[in-house]
Amino acid sequence: MTALKLTQIGNSVGVILPKEILARLKLEKGDTVFVTDAANGVTLTPYDPALDEQIRAGREFMQEYRDTFHQLAK
Repeated sequence: MTALKLTQIGNSVGVILPKEILARLKLEKGDTVFVTDAANGVTLTPYDPALDEQIRAGREFMQEYRDTFHQLAK
């Protein structure tokens, strides 16, 4: 576990992430992170949860119409 302090950034308050955490999350300056509610607080992730849902829906659609896609690929 890593403890981070909140710091004043202009008119806002933010957290500065150490290089080790940025490397672990594969993030760099300018990237977007997403905050989602979790059982014990929040989760900070570089992956968009809405995109995961769209991908899941797309896979279900492709599975349902598998034969049609196979015929179109010919």
